[in-house]
Amino acid sequence: MNILCTNDDGYLATGIRVLAQAADVLGSVTIVAPDREQSASSHSLTLHHPLRARRTTDGAFVVDGTPTDCVILAIAELLTERPDICVSGVNHGPNMGEDVLYSGTVAAAMEATVIGIPAVAFSYVGRHPEELEGWESVLQAILEGLLKRDRFPEHTLFNVNLPAIAPGDVRGIKVTSLGRRRYADTITRADDPSGNEYFWIGGGAVTWKGPGDSDFQAIEDGYVSVTPLHLDLTNYKLLEEIRAWDLAL
Repeated sequence: MNILCTNDDGYLATGIRVLAQAADVLGSVTIVAPDREQSASSHSLTLHHPLRARRTTDGAFVVDGTPTDCVILAIAELLTERPDICVSGVNHGPNMGEDVLYSGTVAAAMEATVIGIPAVAFSYVGRHPEELEGWESVLQAILEGLLKRDRFPEHTLFNVNLPAIAPGDVRGIKVTSLGRRRYADTITRADDPSGNEYFWIGGGAVTWKGPGDSDFQAIEDGYVSVTPLHLDLTNYKLLEEIRAWDLAL
């Protein structure tokens, strides 16, 4: 099995090393990852300057672009064989609820899914990436469980979040829906040393809500959360209602 491994934290991140080690027992792993952190890059592409890729001494490809760039370059140019699966992560921080819309980690897996390659995105909810050491066996078990099926779900990727506890304390796996995340006071407004005003997006208090089967609730209860994400964002329940609005010109 040929496995493409990527992320949005950069090729030197702890998470991608741990994930690559976990996937190594399942097949031949090739890392194609950004040369720097690309968190919250979502599904962006580099269009206004050329991309450059170099190979490290340990065989990884390093790309001066986004996670989506990495997947496209890997499949179209860098790999000698088409990968059988793409694994992305392990992200240094959660990707639950609306986070999946901003996450470069999830976007990389989504791009692979668009191309027709099964994909899984992994994230760790804890604040300290070094705590990912020792998670290899859990990651292996999750991958084996997803890949042993005869047929990977069409147009679907799996978004996996690991709780911020010791691997041995994990209570199991729950298949979940996306919760809802809200930030408060997310923009800082201040002056730089020269007296020029600036704005900084990020931080603030986070609150969650959602049904009992939501991803954040599973994490809160000490479970690994596995959420199937579909590429089709159409709200089918509303199709007939919207058609009745008579929106003709």
